[in-house]
Amino acid sequence: MSAEFNELAYALDTFYFLISGALVMWMAAGFTMLESGLVRSKNTTEILTKNVALYSIACIMYMLMGYNIMYGSGMSSLIPSFGGILGAADNAAADVAAGSDAYYSNVSDFFFQVVFVATAMSIISGAVAERMKLWAFLLFTVILTGVIYPIQGFWSWGGGFLADIGYSDYAGSGIVHMFGAAAALAAVMVLGPRKGKFGPNGEVKPIPGANMPLATLGVFILWFGWFGFNGGSELKVSDVGSANAVALVFANTNLSAAGGAVAALVTARLMFGKADLTMALNGGLAGLVAITAGPNVPSLLAAALIGVVGGVLVVFSIVGLDKLKLDDPVGAISAHGTAGIWGLLVVPLWSEGASFGAQLIGIATIFVWTFGVSYILWSILKAVVGIRVTEEEEETGLDIVECGVEAYPEFNYSR
Repeated sequence: MSAEFNELAYALDTFYFLISGALVMWMAAGFTMLESGLVRSKNTTEILTKNVALYSIACIMYMLMGYNIMYGSGMSSLIPSFGGILGAADNAAADVAAGSDAYYSNVSDFFFQVVFVATAMSIISGAVAERMKLWAFLLFTVILTGVIYPIQGFWSWGGGFLADIGYSDYAGSGIVHMFGAAAALAAVMVLGPRKGKFGPNGEVKPIPGANMPLATLGVFILWFGWFGFNGGSELKVSDVGSANAVALVFANTNLSAAGGAVAALVTARLMFGKADLTMALNGGLAGLVAITAGPNVPSLLAAALIGVVGGVLVVFSIVGLDKLKLDDPVGAISAHGTAGIWGLLVVPLWSEGASFGAQLIGIATIFVWTFGVSYILWSILKAVVGIRVTEEEEETGLDIVECGVEAYPEFNYSR
């Protein structure tokens, strides 16, 4: 009877893991649509190509190297082991019959984790849009998804030293989102702004995106996929406690996004005198990122308030980066970085055992590692192969230059 029950729980939790992973995979479409809507039409095909390619590369590299680095035994709490291709196959029947505490398939865990890696890389894609060479970006993708991400993931989720000191990050506000923002910030600093983004006296010149309906659709897809991102991170659903936790995670995720969108919209109205759709979209994303560090504990009202603060912060962050002449066409660094830090810092207010000290150490460690290694790698790529297209190519548009296919061939671009 017990074995039968364990087999049923194993099957249910494995299925839940797989469905959650499929929802997170659908976030790749959300990032693609969001970025496609917020860039100019002459760069749309390149954005689409980049997102399809980065997702595929992330899956392959995480299989070849990343998963075993992140979840291997580790040489120490600081240095992971560097194993080969995805390790031990499942032995579900034997595990369950022997009374093992394994409650889902190893391969379902790999599938769930690999889509997180792709999410982190997608954050960088939007920040470097409209002026980075496609193949330089894809070379960086190979290294980030195969090595850079798994090493810092090992320090926390893999049982390394950040886990030992009590760093708490339920679904990845820091491990995934701030990580991606830190790598994006390094890229933007090495790459430089788009032509015409800043005037000679430092004034900011808006460069409107081509398709606001597409950008809005992208955010709704991301919002939907985030239920798998956060809900799946409970890891199981086969008992009453876990089922109730998943329900709270879903509700809190939704409310934080709503709070962020409304707060960003109101903040933009007060600052600019207009209801800025792009700020509302990034506000919703900021709310989602902020709650990701701890969606399983706060009350519904608290989750909404976490999102509200995230929505306000993202508006000021986007404006602040513009003043620093850091050109992020989609606001990714602010939505995932600034909001990610906020989400991590608020965890100790509700999560028993979490401390501000551990959270600060985790934030600093992930940022310094990711930004430092990424900056060095981007600089090497810049020196060796070049990472930026020429001014003439940027003016023409990356669809023609990099892909040879226009997304909207019936339009006459100004070149």
